[in-house]
Amino acid sequence: MALSDKSSVAGGLDVVTASRSLSDGMVRVLSLSGLLIFWWALAWLKSDPIVLPGPQIVLPRLGAEALSGVLWTHLGATLWRVALAFLAAMSLGLVLGILMGLMPRLNRWLDPWLVFFLNLPALVVIVLCFLWIGLNETAAIVAVAINKIPLVTAMMREGARALNGPLADMAQVFGMSHMARLRHILLPQLAPHLASTARSGLSLIWKIVLVVEFLGRGQGVGFKIHLYFQMFDVTMVMVYALSFIAVMLAIETLILQPLEARARRWRDA
Repeated sequence: MALSDKSSVAGGLDVVTASRSLSDGMVRVLSLSGLLIFWWALAWLKSDPIVLPGPQIVLPRLGAEALSGVLWTHLGATLWRVALAFLAAMSLGLVLGILMGLMPRLNRWLDPWLVFFLNLPALVVIVLCFLWIGLNETAAIVAVAINKIPLVTAMMREGARALNGPLADMAQVFGMSHMARLRHILLPQLAPHLASTARSGLSLIWKIVLVVEFLGRGQGVGFKIHLYFQMFDVTMVMVYALSFIAVMLAIETLILQPLEARARRWRDA
């Protein structure tokens, strides 16, 4: 194929990809608009703004809290805890999962441990970390990471088990170095599993972080929800819940979904 033909094909694929992304974005906006209308209809049917305030009540309060700067302080604290716990859980879970998937003997020994920690309630881990380590940031991060590591390990183990054996044999025959095998054989095959694990892991981690803040921190979205829960201020509870959901939705749409699509692209080539 001539170079100009290849350029035309590549340009056509880029146009199709851009058009599909635009279409997906429109569907996402319409879907969220439908959710907003559904919320407004429920609030209207309930007709009690103290119990279920509608978007016309919550959104102005959200704007006022953002303009005051208080919202950003607590959002920042929560996002920092989410980022640290996410990095710790993904790093340890990735290594353990790959080792267990590639080494059957190690998997036999560690599988009971994995099942144990997968079924250990998150609340128990949080309370024990606070009791053993103290009501501090270290305990909060450790508690969240411990709750997430088993899930990452289990998902990456299945990804490692699904690796293409002939590709590994070919790499060995051609004498590829360990780094070359990691870069060209192992990581491309594990990338879709890693992307899916990251997406599901982030949604789980921020929920656990809110529980940690609810129980034992003096700053963060979970702390503010606890504060307004004690005051029975449903509007402000929804303000802080929606603010963090919006941030996570933005991260999901702008970062995680494109990364997952890129990770899966080599399978569709």
